[in-house]
Amino acid sequence: MQKAKEILKKVFGYEGFRPLQEACIQSVLDRKDTLLIMPTGGGKSLCYQIPSLIFEGLTLVVSPLISLMTDQVRQLRALGVETAVLNSSLSEEAYEENLAAIRSGRARLLFLAPETLLKSEILELVSELKVDCFTIDEAHCISEWGHDFRPEYRQLSRVRAYFPKAVFLAMTATATPRVREDIRKNLEIAVSNQLIASFNRENLFYEVIPRANPAKQTIDFINRFPDQSGIIYCFSRRQTDELAEALQQKGYRVKPYHAGLPMETRAKNQELFIRDDVQIMVATIAFGMGIHKPNVRFVVHYDLPKNIESYYQETGRAGRDGLPANCLLLFGYGSIQNIRYLISQKTSEEEKRIATMHLNSMVRYAESHNCRRIPLITYFGQEYGESSCAMCDNCANPKVAEFDITESAQKLFTAIRQTGHRFGAAHVIDVLRGAESQKVLKFSHEKLSVYGTGKEYSGRQWNTLLGQLIQQDYLKQDHEAFGAIKMTPKCQDILNGETSVFGFFPPKEEKSKAVKKAVTAAEFDDSLFQILRRKRKELADEANLPPYVIFSDKSLIDMAARLPQNKEDFSGIFGVGAKKLESYGDIFLGIIRDHRSNLKVTAN
Repeated sequence: MQKAKEILKKVFGYEGFRPLQEACIQSVLDRKDTLLIMPTGGGKSLCYQIPSLIFEGLTLVVSPLISLMTDQVRQLRALGVETAVLNSSLSEEAYEENLAAIRSGRARLLFLAPETLLKSEILELVSELKVDCFTIDEAHCISEWGHDFRPEYRQLSRVRAYFPKAVFLAMTATATPRVREDIRKNLEIAVSNQLIASFNRENLFYEVIPRANPAKQTIDFINRFPDQSGIIYCFSRRQTDELAEALQQKGYRVKPYHAGLPMETRAKNQELFIRDDVQIMVATIAFGMGIHKPNVRFVVHYDLPKNIESYYQETGRAGRDGLPANCLLLFGYGSIQNIRYLISQKTSEEEKRIATMHLNSMVRYAESHNCRRIPLITYFGQEYGESSCAMCDNCANPKVAEFDITESAQKLFTAIRQTGHRFGAAHVIDVLRGAESQKVLKFSHEKLSVYGTGKEYSGRQWNTLLGQLIQQDYLKQDHEAFGAIKMTPKCQDILNGETSVFGFFPPKEEKSKAVKKAVTAAEFDDSLFQILRRKRKELADEANLPPYVIFSDKSLIDMAARLPQNKEDFSGIFGVGAKKLESYGDIFLGIIRDHRSNLKVTAN
């Protein structure tokens, strides 16, 4: 260990080890197969890098992504450590140079993907070399219970026979007790050789808010971090591109990243982000694994992640330097439906069951009124005994005490019953709040007795109430009926006034904010959309601008779905900032008002 400490200072420039690093390095140097569970940013890489500079032979590192390998190799070579890599991104010349470094013994480490290692010619090559350490990074990929299972990882256990004298080190940042046990058994690692660091990232502030107007909410959030690095995770490629474009138009230095982009574009965008030439990366989950950028000050989840492991790993990309960083999750019930659809596409019933279990845990986290660290840390099998962390929304801004919400629940149940148990949360809330949306008018729900009886609360507050009633088993979401909200038998006692229900409300917002909903093609007025398009083209021609500079199609669809009636409503439309509100608000509001009047005349 004395030599390890010298290398720590001389090669890596650190004065001392972080928690568990020294214990893990000692275990590896003692040639004890080891399972290391350490949060993102905890310093797992040093646990094989330092031994690789002490062992005489080669250290193999299995890694799942080219970007992860590239980042590690670049950092090590910058430190003067001879390192080789074998993957599909290399030119033929570079591939041969890496092979030469391996055969000659110059390379102390070799990075490769599991698919590469399992090739017969590669196994034959490395089995002829002296391999002292075999490291499996992102080891949760071994387990079918993990959030990123890869069958090739499961096959790594049979590779052990090729390296009988090598010590095995398996590492991951995210593993529940069940996943840990699966990894340990698969790799035949002794129970006594598990090292598990605390899952508490003390420097991260966790915050969850109802997803109302996601673009505006995201902009308001990132404006708290001027010129600082951040990552915004989106559910889909299309959403990633649209949000990145919207932020670019507002002057942010931002790039998109998803698997649909050419490899060269992804690599370039990632490089710009790492070099601080770009402030924000808008990405799908394809981005981030193994990216060692220490100064990420915020991570936004634009949609609900599929599971807590993914959420924990992705938020863990913030604050790797140990300084305070913020993590925001926009939570909307529509996101649950999107994930459930993906789950339904799985062929294995067991996979569906596991994925549903992961999703339910994520939803419980998002809806929790307790310290965010409790469901997060206990999910990974650890206890969190603090009464308040002071570093999450629930602890920093405690909810008011529970109070009687029976009357509000009765209104909500009545709205669900009067609309026929056919609609999702957003529409039921629109009816309660007296919204004049296209969908409300289409079904004549403005004529219901319950219409407009819930104006005393914001959409955000009704959403919060609805989520609590789902948790308390008064309501359920029918996922076979496109997320329709339905009552359970428990509701009848509330409606009859025979029992009461208690819950929380978030404080009422000082300024009314229009609720932004996901809009499908069936929910907006296409005839109004075409009228708005023609006006946009006319204005664009007059100003010698492309039409999308005036408003994007998404903005026009939003107008045609929500039918804003005043400037406050119009400011809540996607893509409407102060300048566009000033320049175009009156013009487009006039068209929408005229169309709405014609719609009512036709209906009568």
